Amino acid sequence: TSLTGRLQTAALFFDSWTGLGVASAMKRVQFGHSPVPYFFVAPQILIIAIFFLWPAAQAVYQSFLLEDAFGMSSQFVWFRNFEDVLSSSSWLKSAIFTAVFSFLVAFISIAISLFLAVRADEVIRGAKSYKTLLMWGYAVAPPVAGLLGNMLFNPLMGDLYKLFNSFGFEFNHIQNANDAAFVVTLIAVWKQVSVNFIFFLSGLQGIPKSVTEAATLDCKSAERRFWTITFPLLAPTTFFLMVINLTYAFFETFGIIDVSTKGSPGGATATLVYKVYVDGFLGADMGGSSAQSVLLMIMVSVLTVFQFRFIERKVHY
Repeated sequence: TSLTGRLQTAALFFDSWTGLGVASAMKRVQFGHSPVPYFFVAPQILIIAIFFLWPAAQAVYQSFLLEDAFGMSSQFVWFRNFEDVLSSSSWLKSAIFTAVFSFLVAFISIAISLFLAVRADEVIRGAKSYKTLLMWGYAVAPPVAGLLGNMLFNPLMGDLYKLFNSFGFEFNHIQNANDAAFVVTLIAVWKQVSVNFIFFLSGLQGIPKSVTEAATLDCKSAERRFWTITFPLLAPTTFFLMVINLTYAFFETFGIIDVSTKGSPGGATATLVYKVYVDGFLGADMGGSSAQSVLLMIMVSVLTVFQFRFIERKVHY
């Protein structure tokens, strides 16, 4: 204690003798402001402003307008477009299908990819080849996945169409709404499994070997070890993938639906995003389409806030 006091006294004496205190020295150390960081950030800011912020503001503005089919004249109608959308049975039908479709795609794709990741993590021989084959689906674009699914379920040459009908299911996704919903969900799940597999496999390989070895000594049941040790350690990855998969089901499945079913039969497989496209670009109802996009933005924002406010509390990092 005495040595520490002596050192502090010597430091104070040196500062007072030289006239350079610690505070004055810190004041003189300043970093100049360079415009270089702003130069590198500017392109990304411009991209966000042009392709995200400006279209979003334009959609909000057009949601209060009633325009003719040719876009020559418009009338400010306040919330009339929102009232028409919320009272429309077709929009409510698309909203219900979007909710069910998004939940099924997120749950099934996460469950399948988690199972495949656990099995792939246990593979010793040929592990690289096995993992590469499971990751290939990540490179397939959603429209291409929809085209592949459309070919597999084609009534004339589709192998899966013939397989289902050979078991007596009378499968016909062109006329039956449930069959069409099954086709769209199956394609969307297949497309997303590879992405989830990559994250789950990385999470499993990030678990320390000492933890798994200690769990093996304490519990002989592999199933119990997974649900009590492994899966809780994958909780951050699972939560992240849940958010990503719900966003994917809401927005990125547009290409799959447009190529495979085009929302048929009778709009039974039209999600909210696809209905915005149909009403806005095909039906020339820009005001109603903009109101639908604003409602969709509000729904996704509320869902995201709910996930981070309530579900993330149960996630331990």
